Amino acid sequence: MRRLLLLTMIIIIAYISKPIWEEKVEATGFDSVLSKIEEVKNNPKVQHAFDQLYHEVSLLLIKIDESFRNLENKPSKEIDEIEKPTLSTPSNQTFSVYNVELGDSKKDVEKEVGASKRISKNEYGVSWYTYHENYQNFFMVSYDEQDQVNGLYTNQELLSSSSGIKLGVSKEAVQNELGRPLSKIRKGLTFYELQNNGEHELYKVDGNYVTIFYDKHENDTVTAIQILKDSLEENKKSFYTSSSPELKEGFEFQLFDLTNATRVQHGLNVLSWNEHVRDTARKHSLDMAEQNYFSHTNLEGQSPFNRMEEDQVAFRTAGENLAYGQISSIFAHEGLMNSKGHRENILQQTYEHLGIGVAFNEKSQPYFTENFYSN
Repeated sequence: MRRLLLLTMIIIIAYISKPIWEEKVEATGFDSVLSKIEEVKNNPKVQHAFDQLYHEVSLLLIKIDESFRNLENKPSKEIDEIEKPTLSTPSNQTFSVYNVELGDSKKDVEKEVGASKRISKNEYGVSWYTYHENYQNFFMVSYDEQDQVNGLYTNQELLSSSSGIKLGVSKEAVQNELGRPLSKIRKGLTFYELQNNGEHELYKVDGNYVTIFYDKHENDTVTAIQILKDSLEENKKSFYTSSSPELKEGFEFQLFDLTNATRVQHGLNVLSWNEHVRDTARKHSLDMAEQNYFSHTNLEGQSPFNRMEEDQVAFRTAGENLAYGQISSIFAHEGLMNSKGHRENILQQTYEHLGIGVAFNEKSQPYFTENFYSN
């Protein structure tokens, strides 16, 4: 549409200016046309007229472009009209998500919120069941063999607790309520020191494992929570989960859903999944994993834009996010949101499409590549 408008304006410019140059050319013989054209081009009055017209058309095109961008990026009415649930204080646990607690039945969960939108394998050997309404009221649930809840996650305002902890409260308030976070965790016979970068903290609450994620760009306030049954965490014997096609695809779609849930939380449009650019992202993740490097520029010197063009992905604007070594899609996403440049890509208003590719190295460490673009 913008290209059509630009072409239209060029035609208008040519038509408006036609009498100026046509009159001069027709008044001469053929042998002096070139010299007359040069004379007209250098005429101060003609140059001033063109400059003025160019300035006015440029301002008009900018206004048209801004209007289209506002229309494209305005959240849909459907999203605005979705109601938030009434949250109750948990009855059996310290925390609940969308009034769901560990130990609740799948039947009761889906009676309340309907069927899941996606089922994808996670690092614990179970699946995340993703529930949302066009990415509003977004949360993920895992179930055990008896179809009872053994895992919960949300990055939207669906968290309630008997302690008063919810999204938006400060890290200090969390620490005052829950005490000192864990500094290490046992996997089999090995103790792993937990990363202490301030972006998240792990607590043992009600005998279960609760990870609180913080947003550095919002004064270290709570931005997400993951709640896991103790048996689910303790049955995961190694820090990284062995790679598989199911886990690779699970991480990819989970990261896509997490990105859209975050965008909706910030009032932005939902991105569409693009299989074509997913292939581009997968190839870069695999190349990094196999060649043991981590960079937007590959070893052949190609940028993300070079790789997209080589794969014939047509884009007007594009961007790329990379993550490496996080144990899951959740930790990758929360880490990207705490990195200024990556956060800007996730919350970029003009993007329309997203493809995500994951690959694992020989140590089962995942590489994540997100390719965003609009056309």
